[in-house]
Amino acid sequence: MKQLVLALLLFGYAVFIPVQTKAASSISVPCSLVLKPVDSSYPNVMGVALVYKVKLITGSPRTSISIHALHLPKPSSFGDYDRFEGFAFIPNVISWRFPLYPTPETDDPTWAGRLDSITAGLEDVQIQVRLSNTKTGKLGPVILTNSINYCK
Repeated sequence: MKQLVLALLLFGYAVFIPVQTKAASSISVPCSLVLKPVDSSYPNVMGVALVYKVKLITGSPRTSISIHALHLPKPSSFGDYDRFEGFAFIPNVISWRFPLYPTPETDDPTWAGRLDSITAGLEDVQIQVRLSNTKTGKLGPVILTNSINYCK
């Protein structure tokens, strides 16, 4: 009799207790992420990304990524580039690009921008600030980066 009760309890536990899935480890939004420089020769360069759900006028809820980057050198100081872009991607799956715009300060503006139309899951997303050439569409080297896995 004890064995039957124990077997029923184990069976009930296995059937009725939810199993943790990959979704349980997904990123909890809203969250923010510090974007760190890839080159230590620019000690004041730093940025932050804010990730959260938005409800647009049309369509279902989307994920928004916004970037705020400070103390970036002029894009032209890196070569044939005229702006910075936000770049987010899931390796070997999908990527998103969006322009960052400078604030009006003539020296050392803050660069900021956002993308509000992400529908994909965000596991293993890399978020970056990269150089860009608006005339050629060429995306340049990474200046700031971090993994969404560190989003808090």
